[in-house]
Amino acid sequence: MARRDPWVAVLLLLVACKVSPPGALESAVATQVKRHLTVGGAAEVNPIAAVPEEISRGQSAFGSYCMVCHGLDGHGTGVPFAGAMSPPVPDLGGREVQAYTDGQLHWVILNGLAPSGMPASAGILSDPEIWRIVLYIRHLPPPGSLGEPAVYGGDPGGAIPARR
Repeated sequence: MARRDPWVAVLLLLVACKVSPPGALESAVATQVKRHLTVGGAAEVNPIAAVPEEISRGQSAFGSYCMVCHGLDGHGTGVPFAGAMSPPVPDLGGREVQAYTDGQLHWVILNGLAPSGMPASAGILSDPEIWRIVLYIRHLPPPGSLGEPAVYGGDPGGAIPARR
């Protein structure tokens, strides 16, 4: 058994160190595991009404916490590394993300999502801020319509409304 241990270690290093984008099957399995096993909060209902003022406040919170990875518009516009991450940063307006319930989106923002790069916001964002971000995610503008984040060379004047 001791003679096989080095070979097992070498094999694991060769397999585990390879980084490549997930294939279609891997993505489909991961999506179903996340939606039905990993991500909690499915039954939670957003307590904040989807009115323009609250959506705007959600956009402001999004611009403070989320835009570095998801762009100003939530579609990844102007984020140079979004597609290069493994797994890639998702388009928040895409079918996979929009299929989550509001409670699941809240859970992901609060707790993060391992092993992706999605960090937890617990202790950073308040619960109302997270629910407002969920509202914004449900009402994203068209891709590219807000330009690129200033941190990546976009307009420093920005399209993010002032925080209220």
